[in-house]
Amino acid sequence: MIAALKKLFGFTIVDLSELIRAGATIVDVRSPGEFDSGHVKGSINIPLEQILANIETLKNHKQIIVCCRSGNRSGQVQRVLESKGFKNVTNGGSWQNVNQNS
Repeated sequence: MIAALKKLFGFTIVDLSELIRAGATIVDVRSPGEFDSGHVKGSINIPLEQILANIETLKNHKQIIVCCRSGNRSGQVQRVLESKGFKNVTNGGSWQNVNQNS
């Protein structure tokens, strides 16, 4: 059933808890003010507008989980990074969702 859904809708089911246990880097793409109001422990803050300027700092990470307030900005960042050749980026959605899985 899951394979059929993946093929039909073109998405991959990812276990965030597993990725986090394996040492994934969590990148919160919200503004510094949003980040300061709450974030996943150990996550790094690189706002959406600064991703391209910081792309070199992300190249050596084995796995990257991006998150934001709702999943929209992190989805944009995932697409940008994938367009730059990254194959190890997962959109974790909201930072609260990632936090629940850490």
